[in-house]
Amino acid sequence: MKTKKALSRAYIWLLLIVLYAPIFFIVVFSFTEAKSLGNWTGFSTQVYANLFNGSMNNASGLLSALKNTLLIALVASIFATMLGTTAAIGIHHLHGRKKQSMMFLNNIPMINPDIITGVSLFLLFVFLGISQGYLTVILAHITFCTPYVVLNVLPRLRQMNPNIYEAAIDLGATPQQALRKVMIPLLRPGMISGFILSFTMSLDDFAVTFFTRGTIGLDTLSTYIYADARKGGLTPELKPLMSILFLVILVVLLVINIRQSKQQTVKQ
Repeated sequence: MKTKKALSRAYIWLLLIVLYAPIFFIVVFSFTEAKSLGNWTGFSTQVYANLFNGSMNNASGLLSALKNTLLIALVASIFATMLGTTAAIGIHHLHGRKKQSMMFLNNIPMINPDIITGVSLFLLFVFLGISQGYLTVILAHITFCTPYVVLNVLPRLRQMNPNIYEAAIDLGATPQQALRKVMIPLLRPGMISGFILSFTMSLDDFAVTFFTRGTIGLDTLSTYIYADARKGGLTPELKPLMSILFLVILVVLLVINIRQSKQQTVKQ
């Protein structure tokens, strides 16, 4: 038993090292001015200074890509959370084969490779005659983010007392009031988790964005990095930017987990 436990712990630590080692190297090499990630030219915070004061080469391009990325991720995540929550409530009240069919359809976008999703949406937008740009990218991101929200909200629906909604209606609440004041507060943890996951998926996406952004020069961080790498290396300021984004997301997740733990402790 002790050997099995030790092997399990070793496996977990190995998995964590493999997952976080690339991020660790990006953070470490963000404190050097070398353009190549594996080249250390001495400790320096100049790249951080260049990032914040805008004195880097092509600063407007990188900052524009960052703004586009955050804006698209925020808008897509908000709409995906609303659509995913509504869809989860509908799926939860289905039964039998209808429920299984809807769950199967919901899982397809997550299993489907990103490149197939991107090409399919590209062909759809061309067929419908929709000009590619912000609108098509946001619609595409909503499409692949919504199923993740559904999967995060459904467990909360299963844990919820099925009679609460009917009780609110019997006490005089309208369906909209019962949904807004009774169900939404109970579903909020799942909605927040779905929103964060959608936001992260949108930030991370490349293939779908690449095929749906058109030719108007719209760049997100992923497409900017791709174009930058094809020129023979990465802009040094990308390393501190990635480090800051990782730190911000880590802090947000820690705050949310701590709040949820405190709420569970109070309930117990």
